[in-house]
Amino acid sequence: MPSPYRVIFSAPGTKGFSAAGFFGRMPLSMMGIGVVTMISQLTGRYGLAGALSATLAMSAAVCGPQVSRLVDRYGQRRVLRPITLVAVAAVAGLLICAQQGAPEWTLFVFAVGAGCVPSVGSMVRSRWAAIYRGSSRDLHTAYSWESIVDEVCFIFGPIISIGLSTAWFPEAGPLIAAAFLLVGVFWLTAQRATEPVPRPKSQHTGGSALRSPGLQVLVATFVATGAIFGGVDVVTVAFAEERGHKAAASLVLAVYALGSCLAGAVFGLLHLKGNPGTRWLVGVCAMAVSMIPLQLAGNLPLLAVALFVAGLAIAPTMVTTMALVEAHVPRTKLTEGMTWTSTGLAVGVALGSSAAGWVVDAAGAKAGYAVPVAAGALAAAVAFLGYRRLAGPAATGGRGEDDRHLRTDDDERVA
Repeated sequence: MPSPYRVIFSAPGTKGFSAAGFFGRMPLSMMGIGVVTMISQLTGRYGLAGALSATLAMSAAVCGPQVSRLVDRYGQRRVLRPITLVAVAAVAGLLICAQQGAPEWTLFVFAVGAGCVPSVGSMVRSRWAAIYRGSSRDLHTAYSWESIVDEVCFIFGPIISIGLSTAWFPEAGPLIAAAFLLVGVFWLTAQRATEPVPRPKSQHTGGSALRSPGLQVLVATFVATGAIFGGVDVVTVAFAEERGHKAAASLVLAVYALGSCLAGAVFGLLHLKGNPGTRWLVGVCAMAVSMIPLQLAGNLPLLAVALFVAGLAIAPTMVTTMALVEAHVPRTKLTEGMTWTSTGLAVGVALGSSAAGWVVDAAGAKAGYAVPVAAGALAAAVAFLGYRRLAGPAATGGRGEDDRHLRTDDDERVA
């Protein structure tokens, strides 16, 4: 029996856009931690580093859904290329100001521009959804594959970013991240055959995708989940530095991503039945509980083990989230809907990294792990409170009124 992963790549163009998406998503794991490493190298101030990382994430949170809404209307190529050029130019300004010791406000101005990056993962997943919309099994495998790609980025991204910034020069990590973004987006948008066809403006009715009650629950929960990730990143760098091995932080964070990557690979091979909302709730609670042992780790090896175990819950939860978005959001707003989940994560990363930076400055690295613990508890609470919106059928999801219009239009084109 052929591997499910081999089956999904039998469709023309799938290997190309997935590979391009890998390069385009590398900045997701490199830019924030690269800025933290750069600023801490240049100034020694983790509070400032966390605030700048938070600014990047908040900018992405504000701009990302708007960019994706434009993509749903006008197509990926027309929107993504100019936005990417703006973001890369802002990164260049940020690095120059940091290297020259410019006033702090200039760093924040350019950080806002650098955060205006497209959600490349959502662009790739929307291509998979267009290809395998009629096959939930293949789409599950495709989303699992992209979750693996995400985690591979988080395995190698911090290693590259922190490693180059500590061994080469402080600005090297963010600089290479910007190069990855430029290459990935332009390669992806060059592949026109698999680009989802933008729908006519008349079909984009009903306002934002965020009006979906199910999507609101997912996004709210992901704000708290993002705070877990942001807190872990900042505190782990500080934890490693306190023990005299700052460069080892990239390896420890890579182990965290490795646990998620392995879990995602296995999850994609499974043919699961039952309510995906229940699986999602279990996954969120598992992530929350897995934060508790981090406070007990007294050295880097123990921390790495604890983070590996914590990572096992991430990818399956993310895969299930994408399936729930596809079910609760109309097809004409799918890219925007997927981006809203990334936005929730980005807002959470901003809050978590900022809070963790201030706690580290005030009380030390070990105390900083209280931030992801608190964020995990909040994520579980929001998931429990909103579970009923996800457990039932979606009133206006991917099979709602908008899709009936789309099927009619498709039938007319075939005729």
